[in-house]
Amino acid sequence: MRYNERIRDLREDNSLTQQYIADLLHIGQRTYADYESGKTRIPVDSLLILAKYYDVSVDYISGVSNIKTNYPSK
Repeated sequence: MRYNERIRDLREDNSLTQQYIADLLHIGQRTYADYESGKTRIPVDSLLILAKYYDVSVDYISGVSNIKTNYPSK
């Protein structure tokens, strides 16, 4: 699974809107929609924010792993 599909699935599984996540990332809804559609690559700092928010590893969000592990704690 590609990261754009994963971030869409995570958002939908949590019943969140694109606008809500865009606000979390301090970007416009259209920009976030472009991340989900794969038109624009998501920056690493935004990927980290989403991983922490959803409490999943970056490996899971990026599609490297299909195992849903928690975001690492300090």
